[in-house]
Amino acid sequence: MSDRATRPTGHDGLTDVAGLRVGHARAPGERALSGTTVVLAPPGGAVAAVDVRGGGPGTRETDALDPRNLVRRIDAVVLTGGSAYGLDAASGVMAWLEERGRGVPVGGPGQVVPVVPAACLFDLGRGGEWRARPDAATGRAAVEDAARSAAGAPVAMGSVGAGTGAVVGGLKGGVGTASAFLPDSGVTVAALVVVNAVGSAVDPLTGVVYGRYLEGAVEHPAAGTHARAVRRLEEARAASGPPPLNTTLAVVGTDADLTRAQAQKLAGTAHDGIARAVRPVHLLSDGDTVFTLATGAVPQDPGDPLGLNEVLAAGADCVTRAIVKAVLAAETVTGPGGVFPSYRELYDIN
Repeated sequence: MSDRATRPTGHDGLTDVAGLRVGHARAPGERALSGTTVVLAPPGGAVAAVDVRGGGPGTRETDALDPRNLVRRIDAVVLTGGSAYGLDAASGVMAWLEERGRGVPVGGPGQVVPVVPAACLFDLGRGGEWRARPDAATGRAAVEDAARSAAGAPVAMGSVGAGTGAVVGGLKGGVGTASAFLPDSGVTVAALVVVNAVGSAVDPLTGVVYGRYLEGAVEHPAAGTHARAVRRLEEARAASGPPPLNTTLAVVGTDADLTRAQAQKLAGTAHDGIARAVRPVHLLSDGDTVFTLATGAVPQDPGDPLGLNEVLAAGADCVTRAIVKAVLAAETVTGPGGVFPSYRELYDIN
């Protein structure tokens, strides 16, 4: 674009990318601490890609997103708790899409096969009941929540949806989201992250949330506050038994008109945003997975192939900021499955 564009109004979240909607649902049961989050693309779908870096992934339909393969656009992405069991949530989303004729056409009218890529995180037993996990009904509830939301609606964060039982380094994790507008190209880039990692989101030397360092100068918690927080976190870990398995999941959305190969590059570089905000990352007990959804509303300059660099950098930055927001939005959970304190409680932040 020759003229600098004006940023549209938004909520600093994934739904700032026009057409994308987000819905959450919680797994049923009094002792359930799990759920599902669905990112719903606009009618006609979106170009999609995925990059898996963790050593213990649980996924569905990710091979369909390989740029060498047939499927060009998809209608939804599912992020879910419940480990591999929770991938059943995608079946509920698939049924909802089929009822509306959305999917890959394979025959006459209404004959479609919805391709619904999904990835899961490990939160089994965190509410105290091993078998309380998302299923097809949970997935359907999440996509219905997305569908009835208003265009551009703010995204609920913290202990919701797939982030209901999320834990990061012993702290309560959850859902976070952030966006960026690139005035030179008029492109919006955004991310939604479910942070649930083996590694920590907090600098052990200072108590600063790692991702805050992206902002430059940051205020460190008082030494006494940090020392108390470290002690209380260790007590919570001891009360919660052996360290569980994990996984951080993300969807990076943009309105840029990306090819499938470009979308895959964006998914890959977005992992840098996780690496800046969680340490260590991409371990064998993590299944870290990043999806890209590109709606294609804003054309790219074919004479400037390196213009994509700005989008790639923004995607990683949005992932980092989304993780910070997830950690700050999370609330303490204490129950039969363990004690998972929030960062805000440990550091006395109102």
